[in-house]
Amino acid sequence: MIFYNHVYQYTDREEKNRIRVIEIDSDVAYFVELHGDTSMPKKAFTVDLEAEMQSDILLPIPDPFAKSYSDNDLTEKQIQIRDEDWTIVTVGWANLKDDLLNKKLRDEAFDRLAIQNDIAKIKVKRIFSRFWQRGLNKNALLPDYMYSGGKGKERILTTVAKVGRPRKYTSIENGINTTEEVKKQFNYVIKKYYRKKEQLSLTDTYNYLLREFYSDKYYEGNILKFKVWDASRIPTYTQFYYWFKKLEDPQIDIQLRYSSKEFELKHRPILSNSTLETDGPGTRFQIDATIADVYLVSSFDRSLIIGRPIVYGVIDVYSRMITGIYVGLEGPSWLGAMMTLDNMVMNKGEFCAKYDIAIEESQWPAHHLSEIIIADRGEFEGYSVENLINNLNVKIENTSPYRGDLKGIIERQFRTINGKIKRKAPGAIQKEYRERGDRDYRLDASLNLEEFTKIIIHLVLHHNQKIIDKYPLEKEMIADKLTATPINLWYWGIENKKGRLQTVTDQNVMRLNLLPKGNAKITRAGIRFKGLFYGSEKALNEKWYLKFKKQSIEVVYDPRNMNQLYIPHTDGRSFDTCYLLETSAQFKGSFFEEIEFFQDLREELKKEETVNQKENTINVDVEIESIISQAVAQKKSTVPNYVSNSEKVKDIRVNRQAEKIMNRNYEKFNLVEKVSEQPAQVIEFTSKNRQIEEPSKKASSRRMEKLKKKRDEKYGKDE
Repeated sequence: MIFYNHVYQYTDREEKNRIRVIEIDSDVAYFVELHGDTSMPKKAFTVDLEAEMQSDILLPIPDPFAKSYSDNDLTEKQIQIRDEDWTIVTVGWANLKDDLLNKKLRDEAFDRLAIQNDIAKIKVKRIFSRFWQRGLNKNALLPDYMYSGGKGKERILTTVAKVGRPRKYTSIENGINTTEEVKKQFNYVIKKYYRKKEQLSLTDTYNYLLREFYSDKYYEGNILKFKVWDASRIPTYTQFYYWFKKLEDPQIDIQLRYSSKEFELKHRPILSNSTLETDGPGTRFQIDATIADVYLVSSFDRSLIIGRPIVYGVIDVYSRMITGIYVGLEGPSWLGAMMTLDNMVMNKGEFCAKYDIAIEESQWPAHHLSEIIIADRGEFEGYSVENLINNLNVKIENTSPYRGDLKGIIERQFRTINGKIKRKAPGAIQKEYRERGDRDYRLDASLNLEEFTKIIIHLVLHHNQKIIDKYPLEKEMIADKLTATPINLWYWGIENKKGRLQTVTDQNVMRLNLLPKGNAKITRAGIRFKGLFYGSEKALNEKWYLKFKKQSIEVVYDPRNMNQLYIPHTDGRSFDTCYLLETSAQFKGSFFEEIEFFQDLREELKKEETVNQKENTINVDVEIESIISQAVAQKKSTVPNYVSNSEKVKDIRVNRQAEKIMNRNYEKFNLVEKVSEQPAQVIEFTSKNRQIEEPSKKASSRRMEKLKKKRDEKYGKDE
């Protein structure tokens, strides 16, 4: 509700945002802005002002001019000026209030008051502005002597009196009552400043509260400054902090200051656990990858450091048993995930035997597919996920971005494994940033990939037999005196729970559905895929190269060995093999990345040479045009105009024969003597030669003489 003589502040404005209501007339309110030497009344509907208050656009604030003055503390000059101005205001406000509130009649009213009191009109405006702005009371007209003086100027001091503010030892009560209006101000600055991505501290937010609602603006030159009110008129930081904590909404604060993901990841209530979402072993597997915190060396030369390996893991949510691993240099990528899933369905005894680790099947009995696999979006979006879903009846659930907590079990196990490795393995990362003078821990790297894989296997075997703290044991488990190790939970779940374990009888079928897919094109030169050509016995027998030219077929390939392609059948289990043809034999045994690199390199070189090719073409065209233009110019200068066109073309055969004879003497080989500087021998035309020249008796003797002369000049014969 809008009240008479109350001060309000607009929250959506930076300048001229404070107003005082100086009159309320039915459904209309008059107000002035608390800024400027002169401020004239403005009119607004009370319902509009109240609506702005409901929307927290307009907030009530403490009166910045509400001060208690005693005449004993005022000078005679201050009292004199106040009383003179008060006489003008009381008469004018009593008799001309309606005119002063009316914009059209206001100037006339000011003119009348100025004439009556024999003062300037602008002074009348300033007196009424001060009266309206500062509280509609007598002391509102006191002059601002507190702002007078030579601030910043050096004073000439005497021994007569001490300058400066006198010291007072009286106690001042700090703080104000925290009314509903003050709480609205608290809530406003918290929304505007605290709940933002800039993450301002609560102290900074409190300072903004004082700046917005409990200070006065003034200028020192062109610099805007704020003067905070005295301590008895402002809320204390303790009050602000108390009400902040009392009205706090941690979820909104974290979501607005950081992000919703931050809240979901680190601060959301944990009222459930992943185990409750399962119905025995195989219901849900979680898969994830991490970069191990240790540097490895080459298997061929231990002086070569090859970097940090990738460790993939699959874990059963119900029993916490690790069901598959991959340690290598692939990834995090689909290739690494593919190798992990392949290991997941592999017999673990055979897998450990490859690394000279002998185990019983009961130590690591997992070699199954699960009903659901929870994975990151990166590796399991696209690729061969559709094959897993359609052919092997596995459901893939991709987590939201940056939500590693949704795979918390496998994430926690990775932290445990990395922690043990960092404490024991040479070449482990000991701290994120090395200080100057610290030894480079990478130089201590000693383990190769095979040895590191053995360590991971031993850690997995240890985990599968380790008691899990805080596992939510069921009543039946407690009754059966079950110890919560992954092995025990796995076997107990298989015996007592439904579970969803699936066994893969043919691992090649699993691999066929894991390998990435692509489209190949049938051409006359073979089955073309990624710039390589393949042949197939089936394609040859069924004459694909003739019947299905330019058609595309779906193929499966292993990027680590492009020697073969596989054409899967519709049953998802069988396939035809395509082999690399001799035309692409140079890429035999190459990785897919190598092939792409060489093809890209070839295209780059071709593009670079294209510029040179164009340049050569242009230059050749210029040379040709130059030769032609010179020939045309010489012809114009040497061929007489009086020779007719018929004469030019009638002796072509004779001209050709003469040119041939001269050209033969120029082109002939002399294997005995080197080329000398002696003049060339002149050929005399014999009767036999004349018989060749005289097939046409109409030959022009003049033209023949000209050719002879040209020949003699060419071979240097003197006349």
